Amino acid sequence: MTKEELEQILTDPESDRVERKEGLGDRGAIRQAICAFANDMPNHRQPGVVFLGVRDDGTCADLPINDDLLLNLSDMRSDGNILPIPTMNVQRMVLGGCEVAVILVNPSDAPPVRYKGRVWIRVGPRRATASVEEEGRLNEKRRYHDLPYDLHPLSETSLQDLDLDLFRRTYLPSTIAGDVLEDNQRTIEQQLSSVRFVTAAEPTVPTIVGVLAIGKTPFRQVPGAYIQFLRIDGSQLNDPIIDQKECHGPLIDILRQLDELLKMNIRIATDVRSAATEIQHPDYPLSALQQLVRNAVMHRNYQTSNSPVRLTWFNNRIEIQNPGGPYGQVTRQNFGQPGVTDYRNPNVAEVMRNLGFVQRFGVGIQTARKELEDNGNPSPEFNVQDNHVLVLVRARRQP
Repeated sequence: MTKEELEQILTDPESDRVERKEGLGDRGAIRQAICAFANDMPNHRQPGVVFLGVRDDGTCADLPINDDLLLNLSDMRSDGNILPIPTMNVQRMVLGGCEVAVILVNPSDAPPVRYKGRVWIRVGPRRATASVEEEGRLNEKRRYHDLPYDLHPLSETSLQDLDLDLFRRTYLPSTIAGDVLEDNQRTIEQQLSSVRFVTAAEPTVPTIVGVLAIGKTPFRQVPGAYIQFLRIDGSQLNDPIIDQKECHGPLIDILRQLDELLKMNIRIATDVRSAATEIQHPDYPLSALQQLVRNAVMHRNYQTSNSPVRLTWFNNRIEIQNPGGPYGQVTRQNFGQPGVTDYRNPNVAEVMRNLGFVQRFGVGIQTARKELEDNGNPSPEFNVQDNHVLVLVRARRQP
């Protein structure tokens, strides 16, 4: 939007594309507004705008617009409270002589968008939670967009390929607010469609993310949707194999199996000489390995590769190979740089966040680097190619 368009919408009392806030006090209301604009219930197909630093009548509230404020607003995109991740831009501007912070929120290609398990929409100039009928209309909007690959339908599958008990018992409670679930009169097909696990249009068939999240045998419908683990007694692939395993099942089972493998294979040395109390030193910090392998699962290429994520554990290093190269704004040159992130599989990322395997988006590599440094390991090494990423993690330096 141009500066002139923003100035016009800032003072338009009739517009349902604008939200005005005097400050950052009610962050929940700001996130609700972002969620509502992303859902674009009126179908404007234009950005919604949140202005910070103005009163309801559009007059200036004289709010200091500093870098900390802009950073707090930008973090609302990736803190995992609004899912799927909204497309938004935050900037400082001077409009009508008033310095304001402007959040531009683009309509989502994959509604409904939720904030803390609730679907927020615009009803005229106010926000509201969506009714069953309104949520159904948001589901219908998906058919008109060029959806990401993880929302593509798997026409050869049916609802019988999904573990509906797992869906009701595990996924729904972690995704939908409790009071919304208690008042839920939706059919199972409507529930599955609302989280994009089946298509909105008839005939109703599972999507790729639906099969990955709650499929009974995901690797049969999505080849390569598993993790291959290999433990080698040596430093070369032709050295003796100590253990090998394939982690199969829906995402929650795969990631739990992986956590158990990591815990079983980490070795802890005990130091009783350098301090008054014994100190334990793992050869690898568990949290760093979790970040790196979960990152591989989230960003792998499910569209053109049938290769699994591979975790190869040597005596002196660990190699994690992901069949998926850089995507979107991430390139071979800027890979791993703070603040540079994009999502090949945004709905897989949402599932992992809802299940608790991701706490915050866009910081996995930075977190892993910090954990490795604190544990005395060298920084991870990344070999980034167009069609895969190899992460090399070396064992802890011996004192």
